[in-house]
Amino acid sequence: MQATPVTRPRSRLRTWAPLGLAGLAVAEIAVFILIAQQIGYLLTILVGMALSIVGAAVLRREGLRGWRRFREAARSGRHPGTEGMDGVVGIIAGLLLSVPGFITDLIGLLLIVPPVRVLTRNALIRRTERRMTAAQAGDLFGPRRVRPANDYAHAGTAAPAAGTATGPEPGRAAGGDEVIEGEIV
Repeated sequence: MQATPVTRPRSRLRTWAPLGLAGLAVAEIAVFILIAQQIGYLLTILVGMALSIVGAAVLRREGLRGWRRFREAARSGRHPGTEGMDGVVGIIAGLLLSVPGFITDLIGLLLIVPPVRVLTRNALIRRTERRMTAAQAGDLFGPRRVRPANDYAHAGTAAPAAGTATGPEPGRAAGGDEVIEGEIV
């Protein structure tokens, strides 16, 4: 009898990452050529080198600052996850600026802009929380706000508008029970 090897399904990242990187490389070369045709090859190379130097400085600054803020939050008893993720976004911005290419530089520059940085940080936090247990996420990011499930959500039907003759009153669940806000420990 011969044993057949067990194969695991490939993750989407392993499937699409090589194609995405190849597509990014082609796009970076095309953008480089377009910019070089507009401003000249020497100036394009100098701008690319300057952006890489800026990226190295951002990477160093954000890495040190993120680590200090993470440690400070942990020492003071606050949940350090938000500061940690903000540092991760800064490090990603520095890495993208350090990589040669104008598309990655543009994304790196966008990640430095505060509103984009906050949106990216919050998206990373949500994605990270999904991969953790509730206790781990609570320890890292602090208590989360949750909505209580009502009878309509379990039945798969749409809930009537609040305050109508058939809908629950504000502050009451669908079953007539009072809704109490609090933390889940």
